[in-house]
Amino acid sequence: MSLAGAPATAAKPPPAPHKASATHATPEIAEKQADLGELRSRIEGLRKELNASEENKADAASHLRESERQISRLQRELHELSDQRLQLQKRLKNLEQQSEELGSTLITQQSQLEQLLYKQYLRGSPDSLQLLLNGNDPNQMARDLHYLSAIALSRAELMGEINATLDKKKALAADAKERADELKEVEVQQQQRHAELQKQREERKTLYAQISDKVNSQRKEIGNLQQNEKRLTQLIDRLSKILAAQAAQAARAAEAAKAAEAARLAEAARQKNKPRPGVEEKEPPRATAETSRPKTVETENRYEPVASDGSFARQKGNLRLPVRGAVAGRFGSPRDGGGTWRGLFIKAGSGSEVKAVAGGRVVFAEWMRGFGNLLIVDHGDAYLTIYGNNDALLKQVGQSVKGGETIATVGNSGGNPDSGLYFELRHQGQPIDPMKWASLK
Repeated sequence: MSLAGAPATAAKPPPAPHKASATHATPEIAEKQADLGELRSRIEGLRKELNASEENKADAASHLRESERQISRLQRELHELSDQRLQLQKRLKNLEQQSEELGSTLITQQSQLEQLLYKQYLRGSPDSLQLLLNGNDPNQMARDLHYLSAIALSRAELMGEINATLDKKKALAADAKERADELKEVEVQQQQRHAELQKQREERKTLYAQISDKVNSQRKEIGNLQQNEKRLTQLIDRLSKILAAQAAQAARAAEAAKAAEAARLAEAARQKNKPRPGVEEKEPPRATAETSRPKTVETENRYEPVASDGSFARQKGNLRLPVRGAVAGRFGSPRDGGGTWRGLFIKAGSGSEVKAVAGGRVVFAEWMRGFGNLLIVDHGDAYLTIYGNNDALLKQVGQSVKGGETIATVGNSGGNPDSGLYFELRHQGQPIDPMKWASLK
């Protein structure tokens, strides 16, 4: 299931392809939408609360916040525009292919019509009275009339088919023009976003140069790192409670629906087995019981996640890390600024694709002090994966993701000096070693 999340900064969305919208929703769909709306509202409230806290505890890295948010937003919009452009190009190509096929059909139909007209010309086009007055053989006259009527009927049918083909070509041409106009508009928006993105990157570069010394010194301050980790832990705890409440509510609704269905079936069976007046009631057959059977040296990651089935827990030992690169910071090892690593830091070039390690749903996508552009994916059963220091977040709160799907791009947001991805794996709010779940072979 998916829910729609709102980005931190509002922006005009790219034009979406025309879709048919359903005018009526079933009660089940309406109920799910209400549940999702409630969850979305609670997470949005948490995001706003976090933003207010970030404002009150601003440091040097926080000066980069708005610039890094804008860079993330612009890149996400560019990503969406690229997908939309690709779909429009595919649609146009399909329309061109259909037009070519209709053109071939039209040529064939016109050739058939020419042949019919030629045959009719050879036979002439006398009417029935003229054939009768000529005094020809009545049998031959009947054959000629039948042949001429067959030609006329075929010609009328062909003319109808030709007109239908021409109408289809006209409709295809109009559709192609509309898609081409959309494509042109998308390309214009892409150029605008590229220009805005370049401008925003220059502004961040200038700002970072001005405060880089302060950012680096604050990163090394004793306790600063612990404060960042504490805020992340508090965020995870709050998210876990929201998700647990939502799961419990869904479980109660499922149990109620199951009980209602069982009651309905029982009532139907009772009505079916109810004896009719005057009919002797037979002893019901005895049910047979069925037994139920329980069905420090940097390591290089060269692999990427792929789509996976089944629960998250069953994938332990077979996961792939979300980005290719050198695994620098390792879970449990000491880190600069105090404390130990609660996840992994994977060095990778800026702009590299960050991929979801497994299927799930985005429950957080926002800038956070110390972690920059941060994205959190819920995999169910109280498992969360955390992706930090991203250059751009390509997914928003509520969107479903598949294993191996690109969800962000690598960067050094949040004041991190090195380009790379900070990755955590948590269960029931507690960090666990990702290397016990992932394989580098």
